[in-house]
Amino acid sequence: MRPLPEADPGTPDVRSPLRYLWWNARRQAAPLWAGIGFAVVWWLAQSLVPTVLGKGIDAVRGKETGTLLAWSAVLFGLGLLQAFSGVMRHRMAVFNWLSAAYRTVQVTARQATRLGATLPKRLSTGEVVSVGNSDIAHIGNAMDILLRGTGSVVAIATIAAIMLSTAWELGLLVLIGVPLMSAVVGPLLKPLHRRQREQRELQGELSTRAADIVAGLRVLRGIGGERVFAERYRLESQQVRQAGVRVVRVESLLEGVQILLPGVLIAAVTAIGASFAVDHRISAGQLVAFYTYAVFLIAPMRTLIEAADKLTKGHVAAKRVIRILAIEPEVSGGDGGSPGGELHDEASGVRVRPGTFTALTASTPEQAAEIADRLGRYAEGQVRFGGVPLASLPVAEVRSRILVADNAARLFTGRLRDELDVAGASDEAVAEALHAACAEDIVESLPDGLDAHVAEAGREFSGGQQQRLRLARALITDPEVLILVEPTSAVDAHSEARIADRLAKARAGKTTLVCTTSPLVLDRTDHVIYVEDGAVQAEGPHRELLAASPAYAGTVTRGED
Repeated sequence: MRPLPEADPGTPDVRSPLRYLWWNARRQAAPLWAGIGFAVVWWLAQSLVPTVLGKGIDAVRGKETGTLLAWSAVLFGLGLLQAFSGVMRHRMAVFNWLSAAYRTVQVTARQATRLGATLPKRLSTGEVVSVGNSDIAHIGNAMDILLRGTGSVVAIATIAAIMLSTAWELGLLVLIGVPLMSAVVGPLLKPLHRRQREQRELQGELSTRAADIVAGLRVLRGIGGERVFAERYRLESQQVRQAGVRVVRVESLLEGVQILLPGVLIAAVTAIGASFAVDHRISAGQLVAFYTYAVFLIAPMRTLIEAADKLTKGHVAAKRVIRILAIEPEVSGGDGGSPGGELHDEASGVRVRPGTFTALTASTPEQAAEIADRLGRYAEGQVRFGGVPLASLPVAEVRSRILVADNAARLFTGRLRDELDVAGASDEAVAEALHAACAEDIVESLPDGLDAHVAEAGREFSGGQQQRLRLARALITDPEVLILVEPTSAVDAHSEARIADRLAKARAGKTTLVCTTSPLVLDRTDHVIYVEDGAVQAEGPHRELLAASPAYAGTVTRGED
């Protein structure tokens, strides 16, 4: 098997959502600064238009044709600059959005690969899926809004400076009014943050429920449980809807504030500016400029409020991401090596002899699964491989040399050949593995054979067919040590007998451990180990154990003669 990818040296600091967002911003610093630069130029070009317009009006009142033409040219130049910088700002905004969003996908997928079997034990499927469904968009929006948000601050500062230099009272009104509006908006962000977090948690749970229903639809139909689970899904979806309504209530209040507060500021600036014009303290052109500025301020003010909203959502999304990134694998490896040989689990006493076809039978399936997890280094345990502690080997080396194949393994979407052959095997090796797993008939029944497309989770195949295809995939990998957990539990007795015969021949001379209680498989093995209460109670050939160990015979025959 190919080794797992090494951890990225640029793995983010996962101590807080803000640190994650900051890490993301640093990884795309150049395009982010370029976008901020274009956004600042774009906003400045717009913020200077009212001044130029006022100068043009004063030139008309003074009948100064040359001055009017000059300011008209300046206005035309500002329009061109605004158009160019606006296009470039949008291009950089999209680039930064995509970079932040899909960098999150990359680090999350890399962490999922690193965690392996640990991830499904710690988080539900819905929680992980929701990162790709919605959280990446919010993180991308947080990067996107930095461009326009920074530019809007510069625009507000520029407008305030122009007003202060022309009529300090109006400039002071703007400088006081803007922070006051921000102070009014601030208290709304905390409940919005809390309600968005609650909605995301409910969405994750609902996604998990949907995934479970889809995966078990065939079983639900068999026992008539569709109506029960449909009702549960309906109730949970209603909870998500109600949580969304609570979020929208706060968002609608924010939208109203974005209209009301700038409107009040416009009215105040216009009223005071009009009185100044009547007293000849400012010209008619300056009055028009002040009014235009007051109207124009709505845009940067809305952008600031939008920035607060999107950064809040980005913070909530980053919390979910770092929850995944903060998980550590249950097992770790060293930098040692092993010549291979006997695989020994000290806790149970199980010894898998090299080059033999061994069976492990336990009084309960859970005991066999626990031993298989320890032997495959999916759980901590005192295990030796060729006399060397398994924990001293790098995890990637353990995965490449010891393969644990159980019924929780999935078939992924794609070409069947690609889903079965993960090691670049030859056509002959693939054909031999399919034969050993009695899966040739499955491939032959498909119109395109190995080129057929596999749907999500291989849902077009029955449980027995999926099990045989998973067994074929494990055999194609051809590891040094193969551990199979109940590989024939879903097939009929005739197929099981053929698989047992062919499996023994296919793995002849190779180290193989099969966890099973099937007499058909046990009768084809070289050696059988019986475990009860977590320890080896008996071992030897299958037929000898049937006669010598009543506990083993009862487990295998299920109490039948």
